[in-house]
Amino acid sequence: MSVQDDVVHLSVRGGELAGTLVAPRPNMPGVLMVHGWGGSQEQYRAGARELAALGCVCLTFDLSGHVATRNLRETVTREDNLGDVLAAYDFLLSHPAVDASRMAVIGSSYGGYLAVLATRRRPVHWLGLRAPALYRDSDWNVPKKDLAALQHLAGYRRHRHTPEDSDALLACSEFKGDVLLVESEHDRIVPAPVLASYRAAFTGVSSLTYRVIRGADHALSTPQNRQAYASLLMPWLEEMLLGARGHRR
Repeated sequence: MSVQDDVVHLSVRGGELAGTLVAPRPNMPGVLMVHGWGGSQEQYRAGARELAALGCVCLTFDLSGHVATRNLRETVTREDNLGDVLAAYDFLLSHPAVDASRMAVIGSSYGGYLAVLATRRRPVHWLGLRAPALYRDSDWNVPKKDLAALQHLAGYRRHRHTPEDSDALLACSEFKGDVLLVESEHDRIVPAPVLASYRAAFTGVSSLTYRVIRGADHALSTPQNRQAYASLLMPWLEEMLLGARGHRR
């Protein structure tokens, strides 16, 4: 964790003693963590605690239509959920310890898709995506639960797409920060052509780290798969944070 030294003076018996107060720097990176459709913030809480120990302010939250607001699941749209992400970003940014110039957004599946769209609306320095989903731009205000059938997503995701036909991929092409992109080898929900489309769209980034979790499915169903993802995400973020601190010395 980055610290700062401040010279202080202690009043003692009418005189002063010199001292040095050593404390964490107030300008810490903010990390917003966005779960996928059908998930919850629980999948990120352990990681958030690890990142906080590195000197970050982390926020996990439940998207509308999940957990306490599950009654909205039948009607919630992508517009609604993107609004959730932006509201969570703004809440995190309002924390007095957060440095507005060092914001990270981490998302899985549907959460990764929303995270990408958020980069066109809010400043993001680091973007971590695990199996980011891809949808057609049409039907934006149709309930999210209906999109798989309405948009024939299984077929759509078996083909490569470009920024010219996808707002999400256009956002990728405009992104200038650092990216971690993680694929599951046996992902049948977000298959390899989707990851290839995202990877090809990140043409202007500062860095792109691409990894494949061998043997993993979309949900990371086994403890070994989940640990493999954590072993990719945490070191990458730590490397990004240490690099940012180095530039501020």
